[in-house]
Amino acid sequence: MTPLHEHIVELIKLEGPISLERFMGMALGDPRYGYYMTRDPLGAQGDFTTSPEISQMFGELIGLWCADLWLRMGQPEKLSLVELGPGRGTLMQDVLRATKNVIGLHRALTVTLVEMSPVLREKQRQTLAPSGVTVQWNADISALPELPTILLANEFFDALPVRHYQNFQGQWHQRLIGLGPDDKLMFGLAREPERALTTQAPDGSVFEFGLIAETIMADLAAHLAQFGGAGLVIDYGHTQSGFGETLQAMKGHSFVDPLTSPGEVDITTHVNFERLGRIVQSQGAVLAGPTTQAQFLDALGIVERAARLIKGADAAQGQEIEAALVRLTEQSATGMGRLFKVLGLHHPDTPEPAGFK
Repeated sequence: MTPLHEHIVELIKLEGPISLERFMGMALGDPRYGYYMTRDPLGAQGDFTTSPEISQMFGELIGLWCADLWLRMGQPEKLSLVELGPGRGTLMQDVLRATKNVIGLHRALTVTLVEMSPVLREKQRQTLAPSGVTVQWNADISALPELPTILLANEFFDALPVRHYQNFQGQWHQRLIGLGPDDKLMFGLAREPERALTTQAPDGSVFEFGLIAETIMADLAAHLAQFGGAGLVIDYGHTQSGFGETLQAMKGHSFVDPLTSPGEVDITTHVNFERLGRIVQSQGAVLAGPTTQAQFLDALGIVERAARLIKGADAAQGQEIEAALVRLTEQSATGMGRLFKVLGLHHPDTPEPAGFK
């Protein structure tokens, strides 16, 4: 039993069963025992690998996407570049390297990383120090610079806590986490139904609701609608709303029980891009996409970029580049190129970002 498991057991015994949303918030962000607060979870020695860690091509193309957008915005003298959940800082490192020769861009930049983890903040500081660009950190999005803004969010929304509701005999009940034998964490249903939920669904259906994600998206879209600019949300998820749960946990690059070892495993859900798109439009911003990661990267020229890199590489390096290209753009049912989606949003007066036609 992990220290956080013991803490959650004490909490449930004191207050009763807790929501999945509260459980995820504690499991990932508890100041003492939260998963992201105590470790670097990325890479071969961690629990999962993100696209920027797979290949420099990903971050370079995102960097050129940013540069292209800045140029078509009229090269504003001040620009806020914001990344949510920057991991080790690898994506931002590649973005800054790919744009260093775009005259005037770095001089215009205010770079803000939204990161709650002290461990990852230090990793980001070390990674970005050689860039020469001044970077500031925020714990959340409440104080973003009031400037034209480019937002980047790669595998950020999937880690935000969600609520589950389950249909039981024609009524929706919130799914809660309580205690089983030997203080094992187990799912159950709240006694009282949620009267506001009236959607018809087969008995046993689960409705997954990401209130926190939708609130953050609303704030981001409102920020762009007020100050100008555009954003990218890249994550695994679905483009049509429906019933069913997508809760999952990773440990050592393998799937594990989400309720086992809280604080020691990565817990995520698939992003509902349809609902996020509606939120974007409700705040006066313009929606682009969503499209698949494969289509987006292909539109930005990843095949050509890979070919160019291979020309200057030896045989072993060339094979690595080809393997990374396949991994990023594979369009099988579980391939990153298909499972990952890219959603764009921008101010009505900002040109449509590249990659969505």
